[in-house]
Amino acid sequence: MASKLPISVSRLTSRYKSSFHPLHLLSRPLRPSAKTPLLQRFATSHTSINDGPAADGIEFSEETLTPAIQDLIAEDTEPFETAEPQSSASSHNEAELDIDDEDDMDGEDSNSQGLARIVPASPSYFTGKPHFTDDLLTLQDLLRKHQTLPAIPPSQASRVAWRTLPQYRVMAGEPVRASKYHKIIEILQRLNRIHPALMPADVVSAMDHYRRDVDPFAVVRRPQIIDADGRSFGNGRRKASTANVYLVEGEGEVLVNGRSLVRAFPRLHDRESAIWALKATGRIDKYNVWAVVRGGGLTGQAESITLAVAKALMVHEPALKPALRRAGCVTRDPRRVERKKPGHVKARKMPAWVKR
Repeated sequence: MASKLPISVSRLTSRYKSSFHPLHLLSRPLRPSAKTPLLQRFATSHTSINDGPAADGIEFSEETLTPAIQDLIAEDTEPFETAEPQSSASSHNEAELDIDDEDDMDGEDSNSQGLARIVPASPSYFTGKPHFTDDLLTLQDLLRKHQTLPAIPPSQASRVAWRTLPQYRVMAGEPVRASKYHKIIEILQRLNRIHPALMPADVVSAMDHYRRDVDPFAVVRRPQIIDADGRSFGNGRRKASTANVYLVEGEGEVLVNGRSLVRAFPRLHDRESAIWALKATGRIDKYNVWAVVRGGGLTGQAESITLAVAKALMVHEPALKPALRRAGCVTRDPRRVERKKPGHVKARKMPAWVKR
């Protein structure tokens, strides 16, 4: 005989917020007691839903269940396994194990609290190559530490030849950009301006690390002398021309490769360039010039004579160096004609573009 379940369809529908469907019954979590058939457990779990008579008087029996639920009831032949009571001895042993486990965990926590996080020695530890970053940070720390020391003007600071960019790249072992290396040079120049009497030892050692192995400013040129005949010697170069000039006190005569100045340089501009050092200092009628020029064209030869005459004149009168520098006769002009490139008409000029 089919057992009837006092479950109202309307109450069940309102409980699941949707129309009655067997999937709702399957999806509902069951919390039954042990050794209770599924159908009886289903009925007892829903008795609280319908304590009184059904609202709409509709009840269903076991035959009204869907085949899926009937199959589930048929498979539910084995009761749930119940936990067997434990003896006092076993419970005591487990309690001891639990205490030991708690002690072990407390020891692990204490050890973990005693360990500190490992901090890398370098701030740039996680970068690919930290050499440049370490050098920059070290110099910045030095500058921050000694920035309150008195400094001298840049003109009074000693001239230092720092390592070039290729040299620093070899030393650091990484391709450093010129803009980044310029930051290091700026800090070094600022540290070099600290008063020499108060220069700290750590700053000196840091600057020595970036000095060149050979200091070009420490090289002293061999002083030029005037020979027994009263001649001074000067050498000058411009483009592909090289001039050797002998300067002696006289009436202002000029010979270039055994020829007069007018015959050697037909252009007026070249003649003025050759004797510009004497003209700028007002010594045209005081010295005689004998020059030997090789290579290059007329313009290059004339300007090479200018530099050679200026050097020879400073041997006779060293006090004229500032005036010669203002006239532009002391510095060698390194400019040269840029070479022609393939596919170009000249060095930069491109051929005319033709559409067809």
